[in-house]
Amino acid sequence: MYQEHLKAMINAAKDAEVVIKEVYATNFEVEIKDDNSPVTIADKKADALIRKELSAFPHIGFLTEESIDTKERLDMEDIWVVDPVDGTKEFVSRNGEFCTNIALVHNHEVVVGVINVPMLDETFYAIKGEGAYKISKDGTVKRIHVSNKDFPLHAIRSISFFNKVEEAFYQRNASKFEKEITPVGSALKFCRIAEGVYDYFYRNSSGTKEWDVAAGDLILTEAGGVMVEPNGKKMTYNRVDVYNRNGYILANKKENLLIGE
Repeated sequence: MYQEHLKAMINAAKDAEVVIKEVYATNFEVEIKDDNSPVTIADKKADALIRKELSAFPHIGFLTEESIDTKERLDMEDIWVVDPVDGTKEFVSRNGEFCTNIALVHNHEVVVGVINVPMLDETFYAIKGEGAYKISKDGTVKRIHVSNKDFPLHAIRSISFFNKVEEAFYQRNASKFEKEITPVGSALKFCRIAEGVYDYFYRNSSGTKEWDVAAGDLILTEAGGVMVEPNGKKMTYNRVDVYNRNGYILANKKENLLIGE
């Protein structure tokens, strides 16, 4: 049903990759936005390019990190949720662990998700009800699935935003995890759990927004995993308040969520 949209999303993400890599190779400047997050010309150029390409679907609204949110989207059944460079801190530090996230949301639910990883030449995507897939550097398309592991799980944490509450959670539940909690950047966390490399991620802060997680939510879910808020509720999208105020949990299966632990 959404094959045309998926194709446009992947094309937009790969076209944005060209712009992002061009900036990445220069001595770019870093600005600090009002919310104290960094932004570069790569974010702005990629955002403009993606918006232009996806405007081929005139009935679909936009919620993107680098554009003004006019709230017109709230009256629309379908919107694009876009983060042109998810993990700008990783982009600035040049560790390669940043992504482009594009999601199509229908009636507050993600129905198509694409995450492109420019420096790794990997693209992950999913359509609701049709599974999750990875396009590798050589163009090979493979269906992906979460691991079937039970405790102890291989957990991951944010590279740039790991806080004391999250650290305490992992220490409190140390017996449930393998010794090493691996740092992973941006929405790449969703992808690595979705393809079975890791098993668990815990986020307890209000710093992320819809565009950080929407595409990854669907990819992980279609790969057999689960994403919920710490209270166990599924997220909805195209909200008035775009912040993920309560954080979220990613796991390879619902039995491993550790809700309330």
